[in-house]
Amino acid sequence: MELFRIKRTIPFMRHALVLNLISLITFALAVFFIATRGFHLSIEFTGGTVMETHYQQSADLGQVRNALSEIGYSDFQVQNFGTSRDVMIRLPVAEGEDATVQSEKVMAALQADTPNVELRRVEFVGPQVGEELVTNGLLALLCVVIGIMVYLALRFEWKFAIAGVVANFHDVIIILGFFAFFQWEFSLAVLAGVLAVLGYSVNESVVIMDRIRENFRKQRRASTTEVIDGAITQTISRTIITHTSTQIMVLSMLIFGGPTLHYFALALTIGIWFGIYSSVFVAAAIAMWLGIKREDLVKPVKKDDAEVEVEEG
Repeated sequence: MELFRIKRTIPFMRHALVLNLISLITFALAVFFIATRGFHLSIEFTGGTVMETHYQQSADLGQVRNALSEIGYSDFQVQNFGTSRDVMIRLPVAEGEDATVQSEKVMAALQADTPNVELRRVEFVGPQVGEELVTNGLLALLCVVIGIMVYLALRFEWKFAIAGVVANFHDVIIILGFFAFFQWEFSLAVLAGVLAVLGYSVNESVVIMDRIRENFRKQRRASTTEVIDGAITQTISRTIITHTSTQIMVLSMLIFGGPTLHYFALALTIGIWFGIYSSVFVAAAIAMWLGIKREDLVKPVKKDDAEVEVEEG
C-alpha cells in the first residue's frame, strides 16, 4: 500500500558512515549509563508489600496515590484488578517497617478519605523473587536474539543475520540507556515493551531486506549501494503508514493510560523511532559493509542446459 510514491531514489547510504558513528556514540553512552547508574527497579524486582483493598464503589486511583504520597511513599504502584472497586497496592521495602506495619499505616490513610475501604489481603514479596524475574527476563531476551538470528540466516543470508541482530541489539541497549539515564522505573511491563520492540524492529528490517533481495534480481547492473538505496526508498510509504498508525496507538496509551502503562508506552515510543532508524541506517549499512552482493542472494543454477536464476531462501 502506497499513499505516495517517490520517483527519485534517495541516497541513504551516502550518509551511512556519519549516522552510524552517531549511533556508535549513542550506544556507548547508553552502555556507560547502564553500567554506572543502573536501573530504578520496580517492586516486582526488588521485593516489597502487596496489598489488596476493596471499595464499596469505584475506587479513585488518583485519590489513593495522593494518600500514599502524603504518608511518605514515593515509589509505589496502584492499579485496579478484577473490578473497578478492587485495588492492588505495591509498596517498596521500608527500613524498620514490616508488611503488617506498612499495611496498618496505609489503611489508616485510606480510611481517612474513604471509611468503608476494606483490606482483603497482605503479603510480602521477597527480593529473591525479583532476582528470579531478572534471570528469566534476561534468558527471554537471549532466546529472542538467538531466534531472530537463526530466522534471518535461514530466510536471507548470514550477513543480513548479523546486520539485523546488531541493529536490534542497538535498539534494546538505547532503550535501556534512556531508562538508566533518567532513572525511570523499570518494571515487568517495561521488559515486555523491550521484547515487543525486538519483534517490531526485526519486522521492519525484514521488509527492507526482502526488497533488497528483490531488487538484486531486477537491477542486474546496479551497484550494491544503488540497490539498497532503491529498496529503502521504495518502502518509505509503507514505513510511514505503519509506524505512524502504531505511534498513534502508543501515544494514546502514553497520554491516557495512566501511571500503569506510562513507562511501557514510553519504552515502545523510543523503540519505534530507533527501530526505524536502525533498520534503515544500521542494518542496511552493516550488510553493505559486510560485502553483501547479488551472488549471496540470487544464485545461478543449471537446468535443461540453460542457466536460470533462482531466489535463495
